[in-house]
Amino acid sequence: MLENILSPQLDYVFCGTAASAESARRKAYYAGPGNRFWLTLYECGLTPVLLEPTEYPKLLGFGIGLTDVVKNQSGMDKEIDFSCTQVSDLHNNIACYQPGLLCFNGKKAAQMALRKQRVHYGLQDECIGCTRVVILPSTSGAARKFWNIKYWQALPQLLNSKPSR
Repeated sequence: MLENILSPQLDYVFCGTAASAESARRKAYYAGPGNRFWLTLYECGLTPVLLEPTEYPKLLGFGIGLTDVVKNQSGMDKEIDFSCTQVSDLHNNIACYQPGLLCFNGKKAAQMALRKQRVHYGLQDECIGCTRVVILPSTSGAARKFWNIKYWQALPQLLNSKPSR
């Protein structure tokens, strides 16, 4: 649905499950009116300005990339056919570009990409290549009851404490 926003040596790559219907319609990441993604990046100091969803290509200039586990479907998680998911593409991209942190925006994306039924928020034990993995509460309005910004606020410290590449 949406093109990957990736380049070598990014600090963070944020990975969602799939583009929402609104994001697919607008051709912009995290474009749903209830999604807190852009505000959260700004509030956590990951971007110096509050970006609009249509400004997503500017993230590369801030050391941030974007992708989704499911690239050929859009909608809410309950509408996605996960049997068609090709997580090998995500793993190959992360191994190729080697960002400092791969940050899953929600547990469902992490469960699919890591092939695990149970996951927990925060820094994970496993890596993809040399990239460390973090699972964050989803910024989606549909996941508001699980929202906790503290995991997002910890990202700069996690990045700065990372082992040398």
